[in-house]
Amino acid sequence: MTPATTPATTPALAEDFDVAADWHVAAPYDFLRRLRAGQPVFRSEHLGAYVLTRHADVRAAYGDPARFSSEGSLTISRSLTPQTRAKLGEHGSFLSSFVANVDPPDHTRLRRSVSRAFTPRAVAAMEERFRRLNEDVLDRIAPRGRADFVAEIGHEPSVKLTARFIGVPEADEAFVQAHVKDWFMLFLSPQPPARQLELADSFLAYLDYVDRLVAARAKDPRDDFTSLMTSLIGDELSHREVVELISTILLGGNDTVPNQLGNSVLRLLREDAWPVAPASIPGAVEECMRIDGASLGSFRHAVQDVVLHGVTIPAGSLVLLSTDSAGHDETVFPDPERFLIDRPNAADHLVFGYGIHFCVGAALGRLQLRTALDVLGRRLPGLRLAPDASVAYRRSLVGRGLSALEVEW
Repeated sequence: MTPATTPATTPALAEDFDVAADWHVAAPYDFLRRLRAGQPVFRSEHLGAYVLTRHADVRAAYGDPARFSSEGSLTISRSLTPQTRAKLGEHGSFLSSFVANVDPPDHTRLRRSVSRAFTPRAVAAMEERFRRLNEDVLDRIAPRGRADFVAEIGHEPSVKLTARFIGVPEADEAFVQAHVKDWFMLFLSPQPPARQLELADSFLAYLDYVDRLVAARAKDPRDDFTSLMTSLIGDELSHREVVELISTILLGGNDTVPNQLGNSVLRLLREDAWPVAPASIPGAVEECMRIDGASLGSFRHAVQDVVLHGVTIPAGSLVLLSTDSAGHDETVFPDPERFLIDRPNAADHLVFGYGIHFCVGAALGRLQLRTALDVLGRRLPGLRLAPDASVAYRRSLVGRGLSALEVEW
C-alpha cells in the first residue's frame, strides 16, 4: 500500500466511515461489528447520514416507505462542486424518476412497466446466450494461461448480454461501458474538482447517447427492451423515465453484476473452494453475495422523526441502510466472517434490497452469476491467484468492486 492510500486509521480503531480509506470498501467488518453491538443507529459525520447496521432494522426500513422514503435516494452526490453541478444542470438530479429512487404510486407504475421484460420465461431464455458469451471469452483467453480477471474475463459477457437485451449495437458496447464507469465515478466515488468536470462531460455524452437510442427505437422498434419501453411512452411512462430506466439497467449489467462475479471468484479462490461443484453453485452465489456483496447499501430519507434504539433520526435526515453490515449480522448469520458454501440461510442477505424495492433484475443477476461460475469452473478448474497479484478495490460510497485481479491457470 503506497503512502498516498494508507488509511489514517485502522478499521479496528476507526470512529467513522472514511470513503478515502482503503478499508472502507475492502475490510469494514470490524468497524461494522462494533456499530451493530454498541451503536446500531450511527450518525456518520463523514457520510452526512445516519446508518442502520442491524439486519432487522435494515430490512424493516426497506419495507417502510412511509418513514424511510426512496425519493431522491440515489441522487446523493454530496461531493459535487458548484461548478460540476452547474455543468450538469437539470441532470444533476439524474435518476430522479428511476424506479428505485421513487415511492408509490410512481414506484408501482414504473415497476409494473419494467417487470414486463423480466418475466421468468424471458430471464430463462437469456441463459444459453450468456453461457455462450462466457465460452467465447474463454476460447480467446484460456490458451494464454494468465489474465486480469476484472478487465479480460469477468466484465465482457455481462456487458454484451446487457447490450443485446437493451438494444445497444455491438459497435457501441465499448463506448457505453466506458461512460457507465465514468457515471459511477462521478456520482458514487469521491473525485477531485477537475476530474469531476471531466466525468460530467462524459456523463452528459452518455445521456445524449441513450436519449438518441430511445428516439431511434420510437421511430423503428425492434425486439429489445428499449423498444418495449418506448412503446409505453405517453400511456405509462415519460421519455425521461425511459432514458433513466435504460441508463440504470446498463449500469447494472456493465458494473454491478461483473463486480459481484469478481468478488465471488476472489472469495472462492481464497477459501480454496475452486472449482465449485455444480450442485453447490446456487449456494455459493448466495454466500458470496452475503459476505462480499457488490452493493454496500442504499440511501433513504427520513420522512418523519424516527426513534430507533433510543436514537432520534430527525425528519429529512439522510439514512444509509447498510446491507453490508446486515449480511454480517451475528444474530441472523452465525459465525458471519466464516465462508460456508452451504450456509442454509445465505439467501437472507439484503444485497438485492427487500420489499417493494427488491431488485427487479435479481433473477437475471443470479442467473448470470450461476452460469459464469459453472462455465469458469469447468473451463478453468486450475484457476488460482497469480503469485504477484495485489488486491485493490475501487473507492465508493455504496459499491464493492475490484479494480484488478491477476489470475493464472
